[in-house]
Amino acid sequence: MEQETRGDELMDVRKLKKDIVFEEQLRGMDFTFHSTWGLFSPRRVDEGSRLLIEQLEVEQGDKCLDLGCGYGPIGMVMGRLANNGEVYMVDRDFVAVEYAAKNAKVNRLPNCRAQLGNGFDGLDGGKFNVVAANLPAKVGKELLYILLSDAKRRLLSGGALYLVSLSGLRVFIKRACQEIFGNYEKLKQGRHYTVAKAVKRARRKDGHEEEGFW
Repeated sequence: MEQETRGDELMDVRKLKKDIVFEEQLRGMDFTFHSTWGLFSPRRVDEGSRLLIEQLEVEQGDKCLDLGCGYGPIGMVMGRLANNGEVYMVDRDFVAVEYAAKNAKVNRLPNCRAQLGNGFDGLDGGKFNVVAANLPAKVGKELLYILLSDAKRRLLSGGALYLVSLSGLRVFIKRACQEIFGNYEKLKQGRHYTVAKAVKRARRKDGHEEEGFW
């Protein structure tokens, strides 16, 4: 009996090690996602990412960045919207990067590429029209401030940063965006998450940022 139990447990582990595969419809578009245990929200796209995806404004030729991409749902949507552009997806978890790359292939998105990296450090791609991030809640406000500052540096003039965070962070995110970008717009607030936007304003010839860019 003991040998049979161990055999059953082994079979269960083998099943658990297989890819989790599920279908999602995002922005009216169908996607297939592969994920695995240990990644964030492995069986369905999380509520925060869904709220963010619904608020994204992406043009066909935009260069976009999915910061902290996980297995890639935000990047995949931007890849469909920017079908004549480029999408970079970056995460510090090599397993997440592997699955984001796999999902780009599964969903036939050759304009999406996944890259291992810690925030913007060592990130390819130059500057971006759109940066989108589902901000982690437990990394500390210091790192969040660094990410927001680096996002401004890597955005093109007029480019937009889209953020989703736990609503408990919204006061900090608002203050940080106003300090760094000089503007902040709350786009959507759900039960648990808040989606916001900040824009890198164009600079005048005298070096000052344009007012009233909105």
